[in-house]
Amino acid sequence: MLKDPLNGKRVAVLGFARQGRALARWLPTVCDSVVVSDRGTVDQFNGDLAAFTDVEFILGGHPESLLDGVDLLCLSGGVPLDLEIVLAAVQRGIPLSNDAQLFLERCTAPVIGITGSAGKTTTTTLVGQMVESAGFKTWVGGNIGYVLLDVLADIKPEDRVVMEFSSFQLEIMSKSPQISAVLNITPNHLDRHGTMESYSRAKAQILLHQGEKDVAILNRDDAGSRSLENAVPGDVAWFSANEMVADGAFMAGQRLIVVGHSSKDGLPHIVCERNEIQLRGDHNVLNVLAACAIAGASGVRHEVMTSVIQAFKGVEHRLETVRVLNDVTYVNDSIATAPERVMAALHSYTEPLILLAGGKDKNLPWEEMIALALQKSRHIIAFGHAAELIVETTRKVSGSDKMVIRVETLAEAVETAHEVAQAGDVVLLSPGGTSYDAYRDFVERGEHFRQLVMRL
Repeated sequence: MLKDPLNGKRVAVLGFARQGRALARWLPTVCDSVVVSDRGTVDQFNGDLAAFTDVEFILGGHPESLLDGVDLLCLSGGVPLDLEIVLAAVQRGIPLSNDAQLFLERCTAPVIGITGSAGKTTTTTLVGQMVESAGFKTWVGGNIGYVLLDVLADIKPEDRVVMEFSSFQLEIMSKSPQISAVLNITPNHLDRHGTMESYSRAKAQILLHQGEKDVAILNRDDAGSRSLENAVPGDVAWFSANEMVADGAFMAGQRLIVVGHSSKDGLPHIVCERNEIQLRGDHNVLNVLAACAIAGASGVRHEVMTSVIQAFKGVEHRLETVRVLNDVTYVNDSIATAPERVMAALHSYTEPLILLAGGKDKNLPWEEMIALALQKSRHIIAFGHAAELIVETTRKVSGSDKMVIRVETLAEAVETAHEVAQAGDVVLLSPGGTSYDAYRDFVERGEHFRQLVMRL
């Protein structure tokens, strides 16, 4: 067993989903004993527990006795801080951690961290490709892909890590990556964080613990990201589609420019023309600008950025064209789990839209999105847990709900869209709510949408 601060310790893990399982795989390599607690039962895990021979399981609930003798409590992403067992741990003086914190404390390679309310995965993927194309062995993961603890032993000091962080991971963290980016802060996950202030504090953790020689990348065009400037311990680089910046990436007419930290020699360089970006929408132009500012701050030359941007076609479940049938285009934007993201999708199309919206609401405001949808769409098809909320909000905004067709399931929504669509329309799945009313995650929802469309 390698020498580690957790040697000789007992660690408890709450939650046995993706992050909890990674913790259950890694922790036995560094500490003496591991106990995992989940509200699920043995039957629900379909025999998955058999692979974890070095782990003790307490299932069906979280009894306070599981904290006895525990030196550290690790939380999976879905575990809220106000859970009774978490509060009990805090009262006992047991420190809290998670997979991301444990990884950052031990990773020997430079880490690029990216968070935001929208655009995280597209930007993280782009940055990963840019850094890899610059010649570095690059590891991309965190809130996307694999949990990086699984590959910690394989990462060398000369490698590079590009890591996506969720607000759930960040809210208890006390370590920041050397290069940290906050893409935007707009209403999201208020069902978990309660208030925008709490949500913003969680996002800010990604840069509050940086050193003086580290770099933070902020969005000049977003008030939430911009507001963090004075909290940054080190240098700040910016990205903007609307104004010139002295350090970072910006648009000059139709050209994308990098300068300062994001330029190898500090001088302005043209990266590409806007029409070379294959991704739809102004929000994706900002994602590309962010990627250039971030990758440039890590030493990637602008020529490398250019080649990656020109070849990049996007990430699945994000304005992904699934099929064109009878001159109707079906688009999968299942990642849109907040009304703000739906608005970005709506702005990306000039064609007549049939919007499929619904899922599970996160206690977010829908009025502005519905108002835009009424302007851009021929029909709104509402499904799932939020369907009635969408109908009620449409009545509130317009005085009528005649443009809304309410159904129960995504399958019914796709079939209904197929029936009402006309040549030239875009059928857009951009729900605005999470998938948790009917699916494990947005990926499963998006894959089901693909299957439904291909069967038409």
